[in-house]
Amino acid sequence: MAHSAPLPGFEAPAVGFEQPFEMLVACHERVQRSLDLLQRLMDYLDTRGHDRSTRSAAADVLRYFDIAAPLHHEDEELHVFPALAGSADAPLRAAIATLMDDHARMAEHWAALRGALLRWRDEDNAPLPDAATRSAAAAFIGLYAAHIAVEEDLVYPAARTCFDNAGLARIGAEMQARRRAPWPGGTALPRAA
Repeated sequence: MAHSAPLPGFEAPAVGFEQPFEMLVACHERVQRSLDLLQRLMDYLDTRGHDRSTRSAAADVLRYFDIAAPLHHEDEELHVFPALAGSADAPLRAAIATLMDDHARMAEHWAALRGALLRWRDEDNAPLPDAATRSAAAAFIGLYAAHIAVEEDLVYPAARTCFDNAGLARIGAEMQARRRAPWPGGTALPRAA
């Protein structure tokens, strides 16, 4: 892609697992960068076609949504949402149910997009985005935007109050341990997810 600057990679967040809620927000920033890269990739394919840069960008998007995003969703489903399950706040409980459903729908949209991204990463003459790929990408991007807003504005602040320092240390350690566990490549996951 002939931009004045290369497409961005992924940098480690400024916070660590000892601050689990700050880490979750940092992950959202990474999600947004990956979604922006996905959109820029599709726009570039439309105007310039497929080249080495599009293969690299597709690899970056695949890496994030194949590895880091599922771990982030698991963090929320194991630590954040259960902390609020007994809340007397019915709208908060409804928001959590919607967020859980969002995770399932995100996985469906990702499955629809993944094949195109694999072709863009692996094939020299990969096809340009078709209507189905564009639709899946738009739905994926839109769903994440709404999802992140609810988590950061409503759910994370409420969940944070459920943990004392020891509880925060425990969930941070569990989040970190999941990322250090061997994965199908036989090595530990990258630190940032």
